[in-house]
Amino acid sequence: MFSSVAHLARANPFNAPHLQLVQDGLAGPCSNPAGPPGPPRRSRKLAAAAVEEQYSCDYGSGRFFLLCGLGGIISCGTTHTALVPLDLVKCRMQVDPQKYKGIFNGFSITLKEDGVRGLAKGWAPTFIGYSMQGLCKFGFYEVFKVLYSNMLGEENAYLWRTSLYLAASASAEFFADIALAPMEAAKVRIQTQPGYANTLRDAAPKMYKEEGLKAFYKGVAPLWMRQIPYTMMKFACFERTVEALYKFVVPKPRSECSKPEQLVVTFVAGYIAGVFCAIVSHPADSVVSVLNKEKGSSASLVLRRLGFRGVWKGLFARIIMIGTLTALQWFIYDSVKVYFRLPRPPPPEMPESLKKKLGYTQ
Repeated sequence: MFSSVAHLARANPFNAPHLQLVQDGLAGPCSNPAGPPGPPRRSRKLAAAAVEEQYSCDYGSGRFFLLCGLGGIISCGTTHTALVPLDLVKCRMQVDPQKYKGIFNGFSITLKEDGVRGLAKGWAPTFIGYSMQGLCKFGFYEVFKVLYSNMLGEENAYLWRTSLYLAASASAEFFADIALAPMEAAKVRIQTQPGYANTLRDAAPKMYKEEGLKAFYKGVAPLWMRQIPYTMMKFACFERTVEALYKFVVPKPRSECSKPEQLVVTFVAGYIAGVFCAIVSHPADSVVSVLNKEKGSSASLVLRRLGFRGVWKGLFARIIMIGTLTALQWFIYDSVKVYFRLPRPPPPEMPESLKKKLGYTQ
């Protein structure tokens, strides 16, 4: 699959690193179909050589997708694990709102009952589960973005780019949640059921003995309800926010920004996207937390019992957590791309052929 997608990526300039070359001023006039004749063939060869020196691999190659997956592992695994204490309190507020009435109250009760070590409960399934989710989320997003953009063609990929981001991210998250579900179920049991288990080694065998494989995957449908809208917002909002920041806020073109400056834009866009992510996915997150705590329950029963107000419990904590989380994830993911010298195409620009059709150029 990677090889066929890699071939398509090289065929479609919508996401190709050649755009970055144009932005950086490395490509000559020959790259503009409407412009004057290009430079001699030697100049084109020098430009091609510059591309090879600039990037460690081709955009859309198998190596590119694998390293993007590695970036997803690092960004999701580390950030979710770092925020385990806040996630623990948030989950407890959702499943027992009478006892845990707020963030500070939740931290106070947890510290009093379990000590400082109690705040780290569930770190192992969090790290493993969200590392696997990150691998699929970011790796497959890049795969599906290339695949769908080539199915649409250059002009339609530009015109329908928001729909493209939404479709690619939803497709990637479908597989990412299957990878996450077992560890998410174990994490919630450890964090919200006092005395059930303190470690993944204790929780996993106990869950399997009680309910079999169903214990690990009964939450996958609510996970899709929570994570697919979350991820669609995370990627589409991020992509369009980056585009808007460079167009309206950043005082110079992206090609003139240093790598640290570009990463700052990435962080800001990630935080903005994260706030919207938290809001659209919170009701389903509440259902998942309660469902994984209870044996023999279903998503519809939990939803009816919680009611409209109940599903919004813990939203403020989740906005803080997801906003920070999403910003850090995009920052780390983009930093991994910089470190491995992966192609990082700039925000898409209208193709010359489309400009001619719309009468923007003569």
